[in-house]
Amino acid sequence: MKKFLLSIMVLFSFVALAQEGTIVKKTDPAYLMSKKKLGFTAADSLFQVNIGFRIQSRAGFEKTEGEAGFYEGEVRRMRLKLDGFVYNPKFGYKIELGFAARDMVTLDNKNGNVILDAVMFYHPAKNWTIAFGQTKLPGNNQRVISSGSLEFTDRTINNSKFNIDRDFGLFFDYSKSNEKQFSYSLKGAVTKGEGRNWVKTEDDGIALTGKVELFPLGAFTKHGSNFEADLEREKSVKWMVSGAFSQNNKARRTQGQLGSELFEARTIKSLFFDTMLKYNGWTAIGAYMSTMCDDPITVNPLDVTKTQSVFVGEGIDTQLSYVFPSNYQIAGRFSTQKVDSEIHAKVPNADEYAVSLSKYILGHKLKVQTEFSYKNDKYISGNTNGTWYVRGQVEIGL
Repeated sequence: MKKFLLSIMVLFSFVALAQEGTIVKKTDPAYLMSKKKLGFTAADSLFQVNIGFRIQSRAGFEKTEGEAGFYEGEVRRMRLKLDGFVYNPKFGYKIELGFAARDMVTLDNKNGNVILDAVMFYHPAKNWTIAFGQTKLPGNNQRVISSGSLEFTDRTINNSKFNIDRDFGLFFDYSKSNEKQFSYSLKGAVTKGEGRNWVKTEDDGIALTGKVELFPLGAFTKHGSNFEADLEREKSVKWMVSGAFSQNNKARRTQGQLGSELFEARTIKSLFFDTMLKYNGWTAIGAYMSTMCDDPITVNPLDVTKTQSVFVGEGIDTQLSYVFPSNYQIAGRFSTQKVDSEIHAKVPNADEYAVSLSKYILGHKLKVQTEFSYKNDKYISGNTNGTWYVRGQVEIGL
């Protein structure tokens, strides 16, 4: 793996040296209240920095059958974002740092896990992007969408268990986008496989990920497949369908790029199908996710009573929403999750029902959301256990 990453770095160095320097049109050195957000461009136009942030604060109450309920109140996400280019617009970068407590959780709870994205881009041609560093893998669509661009206060129960999250490596993207005709995007990644900021062990396996996105009726307005809710009120029906597959060789964590450490490495395969349809304020979303592993249970060699298992199973998400002309939105969601028989003795199947009411003040940049959700866990014994929560959330960002 080290030789592979060193080769990639050398390749990028040669590409940079081979690229002739082109000075872009001189722009104002600083800008505020513009389409370029907040930032500045060097007087000689050799670098640019755009600055962004987002804060997501929530409060709520949760109650599980047979247990005392509890209140929650936290800054769920606090992010700082920087992006721009250096030397030439063909050489871009993106940095995203997370400072909320949940963002910084690590396996050993010793070091702050601040870095979310730290990636550089090279655009060799109009439709091509090559990236190197740490960022989101091209997996299920709801995970690729920012948590600040959701219709609900958080992602689904299936996304929390089956998504492939962020990783470090090499990323590819070839896209053809036109709002009036058939469009598509091909994405791929060759990565370490242990998730963001993994430095604990040597790694002799890699993860391979590929994704195809199709837009039969043309691309969404303003890249609308990258955010939930039809805030653009599409004038004609827009439809996205996508499929992705990832194989994580010799993974060391229960969810591949996420989860607790396994006692032995395992090869994990993930499969995703997504669809999104938007028209005149309506949004319909469907998703299928699954994780597969031939031998999901690992045993502690020092104590055979202790095990760690890959989270294997499948899930389906469906949701429907409508944004009123007043920018209030109502949304409903149903998710069902079924684990494989190997782990069902310890992990229940689950269904979740949720409804949400949102007010978009400045799109997803400034909004207020409320959500009521009920989750029903179904154990192998036949017993069930219900948990419900009600939550309010405010999102502000630049």
